[in-house]
Amino acid sequence: MTGRDRLRELLDAVLDEENHTLAEMAGDAYASPFHFSRTLSRDAGEAPVAMRRRVMLERAAWQLQQGSSVTDAAWAAGYESVEGFSRAFARAYGRPPSAVDAGAGHWLPAPNGIHFHPPTSLWVQSTEHAMNPLTEQLVAHGLDDTRYLIEVAKGLPDEEFRAPRLPGLVLLSWDGPEESVLALLDHQVHTLEIWLASIEGRDLPARAADPDPAALLDRHDAVAPRWLATVRDVDRRGGWDDRLVDALCEPPESFVLSSVVAHVLTYSASRRQLLRHLLRTAGHPVDDGDPIEWLRARRGETPGGTPC
Repeated sequence: MTGRDRLRELLDAVLDEENHTLAEMAGDAYASPFHFSRTLSRDAGEAPVAMRRRVMLERAAWQLQQGSSVTDAAWAAGYESVEGFSRAFARAYGRPPSAVDAGAGHWLPAPNGIHFHPPTSLWVQSTEHAMNPLTEQLVAHGLDDTRYLIEVAKGLPDEEFRAPRLPGLVLLSWDGPEESVLALLDHQVHTLEIWLASIEGRDLPARAADPDPAALLDRHDAVAPRWLATVRDVDRRGGWDDRLVDALCEPPESFVLSSVVAHVLTYSASRRQLLRHLLRTAGHPVDDGDPIEWLRARRGETPGGTPC
């Protein structure tokens, strides 16, 4: 996950806790105030000072919904007085900060779809797109198939489960070696845990140092429905071109959500077929993992054969 993202750099400068003025924002982005303001206004459709004020109010609304006091939210948003914060909040939301509804949203109208996403990320929302019914089948099949393979792996002797059968195998440079059934399944599950943490604005999830199949199954069953619900939500609101600025990366990076889902699907499929190879060589028969047969089974149809 490398490469320079200039829009993300400009947005980071706008939202940095230490940058309260246009000059401070521009200096953090290594630009003149004039160039910084002109570039961000052109690319994001909103002046940087106005964007910061709005997003800080969105963050304050979220903090109040989480139980923060009005005073703490005011200081965190950069206001010099609670009264000034309360006036700005009431103008923006139509109600005082003391009357925040815990079940309400915290986003304000924006010309560019850039919003605060808890706890430290920006969410850049695009215009709507048509829904794609294929996506749910691809995602649901991947989740069901992963669970099936973990169940099969539970029948392996421990030494077979942990043995490095594919020496030197690296699917992704930042993930490291995946030479065993354990490594492939652990990466399979942890990938979803990491991306959900990024999308939901949560801390980096803890990871067991040496999990067994039962622990992996528990983790998978916890993360799978959340991942499916997240993809359904993206599809429902046509958010495939939405851009998430992810604070879990160091430095933060932005990702287009469609590419995140494509990334997960691509490497999930690769790992699952490698797992089938390892399970077969360990003497455990497995199916082909064919989504055609999976869909037929879900619909209660008679299994078919290969194409004529």
